[in-house]
Amino acid sequence: MSAHQLPRWSWIFPLLACVLLGVAFSGVSSAWFLAAVAVCLGGAVFAAVHHAEVIAHRIGEPFGTLVLALAVTIIEVALILSMMLSGGEDKLALARDTVFSAIMIICNGIVGLCLLLGGLRHGEQEYQQQGVSAAMAVLTSMAVLTLVLPNYGLSEAGHMLSSKQLAFTGVVSLVLYGAFVFVQTVRHRDYFLDEASNEGTHAATGNKVACWSAGLLLVSLVAVVGLAKVLSPSIEQMVGAMGAPQAVVGIIIAAMVLLPEALAATRAARANRLQTSLNLALGSGLASIGLTIPAVALIFVMTGRPLVLGLEMKETVLLGLTLLVGSMSLATGKTTILQGVVHLVLFATFLFFAISP
Repeated sequence: MSAHQLPRWSWIFPLLACVLLGVAFSGVSSAWFLAAVAVCLGGAVFAAVHHAEVIAHRIGEPFGTLVLALAVTIIEVALILSMMLSGGEDKLALARDTVFSAIMIICNGIVGLCLLLGGLRHGEQEYQQQGVSAAMAVLTSMAVLTLVLPNYGLSEAGHMLSSKQLAFTGVVSLVLYGAFVFVQTVRHRDYFLDEASNEGTHAATGNKVACWSAGLLLVSLVAVVGLAKVLSPSIEQMVGAMGAPQAVVGIIIAAMVLLPEALAATRAARANRLQTSLNLALGSGLASIGLTIPAVALIFVMTGRPLVLGLEMKETVLLGLTLLVGSMSLATGKTTILQGVVHLVLFATFLFFAISP
């Protein structure tokens, strides 16, 4: 591909997705329309991954992986807030369910798949232990403070924090995430650089193409989240027909929003760039908590509405096991397929008990 060109599909799918998003506002909801939405949603996901890789190769690591994580999370926050503020009491726990689902999908699903696929192709893979350990320490702290602590030291009933506690939780989450980004991009940037070759198909991309990709990445992500919201009523109906808990909706939303990052991370792992994969995966988990919780906390403190954050006991156990296993499996600087299998088994367990509680 020329450095001054972009594949046609990489801008056609985002534009088609935006057109369908506009049509959706007119109230069209036929089966054929929803099928077209699903196809364009998939195309927009692949386009987002392509444009994120163009930008990543242009600006270098770890800034490249940070671009995709931040862009996806910011729009994810908008989706969660729009659904929660327009919904009733059944949406009070949507932020909690979505953030918890994102952590489980990232730490077990995406990380496990990357370790398995990378291990199958390359055997033993290496990464920068200092950077991954730092990310796991921050992720563990934020996850426990936002999803477990609300069940203890309660001043409100039903897994909820008081306004002061909710504001404090939002502030500390933002502080932890900001400190991590500073360390990742400025103070100890070398901890997050891939020791393997970073050469790729977009290495010679010029500034003009990178700017176009930045704009199209934003369009693609808006289209992904917008079309996901268009499909959400059908998803809720499907979940209800299955007799599954409402929390499954949060899992599906998180999975659709994280799909671009999942594809980018697995492609990097197969290319023997495991550090890039872990930067994408763990960075997404950190951004999911560090941006979602403060934004949701701010809105709900200002409006005085209740917000459910504390996890039930079963989810608390799964979260604790995931963070413990992640800290151990990513503590040596080297990985094999065994760690991948363990994380994927935990992911399958999470899905099974979510659908069949």
